[in-house]
Amino acid sequence: MKIIIDAMGGDYAPDAVVAGVVDAVSQFDVRIALIGIQDKVEAQLKKHSYRPDKIEILHAPEVVGMEEPAITPVRKKRQSSISLGINYLKEGKYDAFISAGNTGAVVAASTLTLGMIPGVERPAIGLCVPSLKGPSFLIDVGANTDPKPTHLIQSALMARVYAKAVLKRANPSVGLLNIGTEETKGTGLEKETYKMMAEQVPNFIGNVEFNEVYMGKSDCIICDGYAGNLVIKVSAGLMEAAGQLIKREVKKDFFAILGAMLMKSRLEHIKKLVDYSEYGGAPLLGVNGIVMISHGRSSAKAIKNAIRATMHEVELNILGAMSKL
Repeated sequence: MKIIIDAMGGDYAPDAVVAGVVDAVSQFDVRIALIGIQDKVEAQLKKHSYRPDKIEILHAPEVVGMEEPAITPVRKKRQSSISLGINYLKEGKYDAFISAGNTGAVVAASTLTLGMIPGVERPAIGLCVPSLKGPSFLIDVGANTDPKPTHLIQSALMARVYAKAVLKRANPSVGLLNIGTEETKGTGLEKETYKMMAEQVPNFIGNVEFNEVYMGKSDCIICDGYAGNLVIKVSAGLMEAAGQLIKREVKKDFFAILGAMLMKSRLEHIKKLVDYSEYGGAPLLGVNGIVMISHGRSSAKAIKNAIRATMHEVELNILGAMSKL
């Protein structure tokens, strides 16, 4: 299996990307192509020991910044790591592409270069989120902020395919993220989507409220990219703030410190469940290729786990399953 990775993507690139790749090839049966500014990538690789036959470097002289417009790799920086990486994927030279860089740029380049699978008009980013009943699949979390009801229907069908293959749910339930459980709640988009889902999506259970996202009410939770992105960013901010508040309060009392020490292993387990670096990345579904989008702040651990998750998608032939929608 061969995977191409954007060496220049992310806040800590290329250091964290290279370190994650070196760690991955030592543990997994995979070959990696690091695409980016060659001398910078080589400088990082020299810090590590690795098998040369497991890692190659592909030179890409341009880098798409995190704040640049999404269309940049297609119109202005065609020699960027994102643009060239997606092109290599299209040519069939690699099985998948991973980037922790500019999400909009990855989505735009993937959509315009790879094209869409039959039956899907717009891409969507999915994300496995923890819940009280095991992982749920939230889609979309940022690719499509102004969808039509038909696009959400397509996301729901893709989510079911993903949940069956990856989460091993025999008949995945589907819920529509909304501000209330009643069919009449929400904007025109949610109301129309609700009616269409009830008719076209198997095992549709109705609306899922925002406070129910982590309760495990539904295997798949469907929303537009704007709402989905708000969910994950508010959740991440809340977890970070809660962690700091707990540490601050625990330090004020001896018995609280003792209790925290006794609960250390359980607290670490909870932290692991909600740590994005454990999941590695979010699949970009709908495009005609396997593309994984990692968090902009990805550490080496997150990159390694993104590789693991991407390998799993390739092994399960997720793209082939999606093409049967």
